[in-house]
Amino acid sequence: MANDAVAANAFRVAPAEPADRDDPIRAVLAAYTRDLIAAVDDTLADFLATEVAALTRIDAAMGGFAATAGECVLAGGKRVRPTFAYWGWRGVIGNEEPLPPVLPALSALELLHTFALVHDDVMDASATRRGRPTAHVAVAAQHAAAGHRGDPERFGEAVAVLIGDLCMVWADRLLAQATVAPARLLDVRRCYDQMRVETVAGQYLDVLGESDSVNWSVDRALRVARYKTASYTVQRPLLFGACLAGAEPEAPLSTAYSRYGLAVGEAFQLRDDLLGVYGDPETTGKPAGDDLRIGKPTTLLMLARQLATPAQRGALEGAGDGTDERETARLAELVADTGAVARVERMIDDRVAEALAALDSAPIEETARTALTGLATAATHRRS
Repeated sequence: MANDAVAANAFRVAPAEPADRDDPIRAVLAAYTRDLIAAVDDTLADFLATEVAALTRIDAAMGGFAATAGECVLAGGKRVRPTFAYWGWRGVIGNEEPLPPVLPALSALELLHTFALVHDDVMDASATRRGRPTAHVAVAAQHAAAGHRGDPERFGEAVAVLIGDLCMVWADRLLAQATVAPARLLDVRRCYDQMRVETVAGQYLDVLGESDSVNWSVDRALRVARYKTASYTVQRPLLFGACLAGAEPEAPLSTAYSRYGLAVGEAFQLRDDLLGVYGDPETTGKPAGDDLRIGKPTTLLMLARQLATPAQRGALEGAGDGTDERETARLAELVADTGAVARVERMIDDRVAEALAALDSAPIEETARTALTGLATAATHRRS
């Protein structure tokens, strides 16, 4: 859809397609932001075509590398971060302002997300993402098929790191294409930089936790959720959108966005913890049980250890020590038996209630309030 048509539409509420009913978040995204997602995808495709062509002129091999990076960006995804940023913007500015001036900024968040995903997959040694081989696995397979020298896995990991780095640079370049006042863009950039710093902080704590899981805790697992996921998935995108609209960081609406975003973002990660153990691989696009297989100290696993009997705790502390598929399935049952799954479900519900309470008192445009209310539930009660 052309950008002018998107702007004129102003993303009015429309009913979800029947095919979306089995996936709550897709249904809500379809209902409120179908045209936004199409516009973001078009913006990314146009931007990437130009960037890939420029790198191809350096060397044909560079063109192939850049094209692989572009495929990582465009290969599925719900565009959650641009969606929250959009409603953060609309909640301040209303429904009349055209979208095209800020569309590059919203779309840049998806490039930042790809950077984080590709690097995260290398760190976690994940084999699949969105139902496809992860970047490092796909590149390793290409290396082996071509008969090149060296270790294919090492080559794949090295190239995936570079893909992530390139996506980070691309995000900066696309953000700079937003046509807003320079002073406002500087404020947006400050918000964006804080989001990136917090993402790295959360990722470091995530890596540290895997190497020191015996000394980890529920509080530290929640801190990882806050900085690795909540910040750059919901909280900062909302504030990023508010900055694009000219809102001050201390404004009441910004405060409400921060409260809402932290609560929904933490609940989003808690749902990921559950899906990482009990999700359907056909829906999530990732094998079930990966977190237990590597002994990742998620809030779910930390709660299970806290609630477990001595015998159960002994079994749970062995998670990650060469755990095979059968043992992973047994550990998943054990985690549920401790009551940790039910506790995490309550924590998700409590955070959604906190988010909705933040919206109740917020001076926000009403369509944005309705959309964010639906997204709070959809983003935290999804199947993928």
